[in-house]
Amino acid sequence: MVAAKKNREDGAGAEGLARRASGPLSKQIVAMTTGALEQALLAEFPAADAEPWDRTGMTVGDPARLVSGVAVALDPTVEAIEAAAERGANVLVTHHPAYLAAPDSFMPASSVAVNPGAGVWRAVERGVSVMSFHTALDVSARVQRVLPGMLGLALQSVLVPIEGSHAKGYGQLCEPGEDDGLSLGQLAARCTSVFGRAPRVWGDFSRELDRVATCTGAAGDVARAALRAQADCLVCGEIKYHDALEFSQAGLAVIDIGHDTSELPLVAVLAAAVQAAGMPEAMVSIVDQGENWAYPETVRV
Repeated sequence: MVAAKKNREDGAGAEGLARRASGPLSKQIVAMTTGALEQALLAEFPAADAEPWDRTGMTVGDPARLVSGVAVALDPTVEAIEAAAERGANVLVTHHPAYLAAPDSFMPASSVAVNPGAGVWRAVERGVSVMSFHTALDVSARVQRVLPGMLGLALQSVLVPIEGSHAKGYGQLCEPGEDDGLSLGQLAARCTSVFGRAPRVWGDFSRELDRVATCTGAAGDVARAALRAQADCLVCGEIKYHDALEFSQAGLAVIDIGHDTSELPLVAVLAAAVQAAGMPEAMVSIVDQGENWAYPETVRV
């Protein structure tokens, strides 16, 4: 009986240990390599969709290393790489790549403005893999509804589709998502409300808008495509002054909301894709880069 009692106690103890090992206090482990995460994201944002001059996928890192955590950001700055490491993430997924032209030197520095390879140096030093999905993300089907959805516009079609797909490309042709009309001034005010920053606007604020084109980042060829599609207004992340002046005089009003302002929402798209690839939400964090600059009138002294 003593032996039986001892066996029961040993069994209970073993069962208790098993419960504790699999309970909420146990550390979550996901056996996914950095290379496997890259391949999963490339399946969603294929390198074949990207511009030929772009860098798509992993530029720094060890494909065989297990992922301990993923940080997501717009730009792979030295500061963002450091933030990822401090959070226990050994992967940084970004929109913009660490570089386009390969750096000619790699030295410790606070920014690539001081040394072009500073980001790569810090990533290797801190053990953080860096992978980016720049133009492949821009043209993705996921991104087509981001700006229209945020601005309450009804997406009609892609303005500049990539070869072989009508669902992917640059720019979106939209209609106002309401029956009582939408003026240029109202849309500009909506941009201010949604993004928290006043845009630059070219055009008559009282003009009624029937067709609106949207575009994250630089307007590029989208502006001319919007003009050809007889859009009344283009909401974009960035446009050169003379281009905005000329397009507005040709009948296309322009709302310039800022390059980073237009693309910061894409970070959430990347984070969702990382989770869809198999990373638990608790292992994914976003590095906030929305306060890199400010208008003087928005700062209280």
